[in-house]
Amino acid sequence: MMKGVADFLTIKDFTPQQIRHFIDLSCQVKLHPESFASALRGKTLAMIFEKPSLRTRVTFDVGIQQLGGFSLYLSPQEIRLGQRESIHDVAKNLERMVSAIMIRTFAHENVERMAEYASIPVINGLTDYSHPCQAIADYLTIYELKGRVAGLKVAFIGDGNNVARSLMFAGAQLGAHVWVGTPAGYEPDKPTVEWTRKRAHETGGSITVSNDPVAAVKGADVVYTDVWASMGQEEEQQKRKHDFAFYSVSSELFRHAKPDAIFLHCLPAHRGEEVSAEVIDSTRSFVFQQAENRLHAQKAIMLELMQTVPPPGEMEIAHRVISGSVR
Repeated sequence: MMKGVADFLTIKDFTPQQIRHFIDLSCQVKLHPESFASALRGKTLAMIFEKPSLRTRVTFDVGIQQLGGFSLYLSPQEIRLGQRESIHDVAKNLERMVSAIMIRTFAHENVERMAEYASIPVINGLTDYSHPCQAIADYLTIYELKGRVAGLKVAFIGDGNNVARSLMFAGAQLGAHVWVGTPAGYEPDKPTVEWTRKRAHETGGSITVSNDPVAAVKGADVVYTDVWASMGQEEEQQKRKHDFAFYSVSSELFRHAKPDAIFLHCLPAHRGEEVSAEVIDSTRSFVFQQAENRLHAQKAIMLELMQTVPPPGEMEIAHRVISGSVR
């Protein structure tokens, strides 16, 4: 187990060695699930959802149960985070009732504040800034199919969004050559590009942002895309459809990748928009293996965070013992 891991908010919070450890543990969990069947017995995961979900909901729910614990689903109507009750008060309530919190929300600040206030682990299930659980599953899939990550060219075609950002963070940590092919005005933010280029220089990888989708895909080992308009961007749908028209992963574009290149997509997919049916439904597409790997990656994350943290009640009693107020 890794020491000093309290929360899982973004890939850049970790060292390259820690990211490799998450992937190694994900492999072990996938290969030998029975060995971890009671690892989190009696532990409870509170799942806060402000965005709808299929994969995040199912994989965290099933994952904690397969580890011997159980989950509690908290809908937007029940919590109304920051409206019905402050993030501070939600965190202070939950830390006394559950073992960890998974939150899927819009503003990344909400996850950061939850982690700041809660004395139990907080896992980022998705924010507008970062999708770290997805990135661990992505590179687990790449490792399974290619046998390595370092030195591979990973091309992301589309918006420089939370998925692209996390793919860049993880690729930089693991020594991959990540290319982002995106229209002008949709590039990843400057701090992300600067951080990932610095880390990639240390690990032997590289980060390239281009407005040319062909250059991004040329010679790629992995071609990855995402929807053009994420949740909360529906009003931009028509504009984005126009702006991204030349960034669809068609068979023609995919031919510029290596002959053994694989296709990935975090799903849900819109066939005929960001990817053609010919590509996503081909034998070179591994999107459902990638989706399954969310389960194994998140089990590894929960194991790392939840096995090492005693319940809040025990922490409070320990503090009182140390301070001399309990004898």
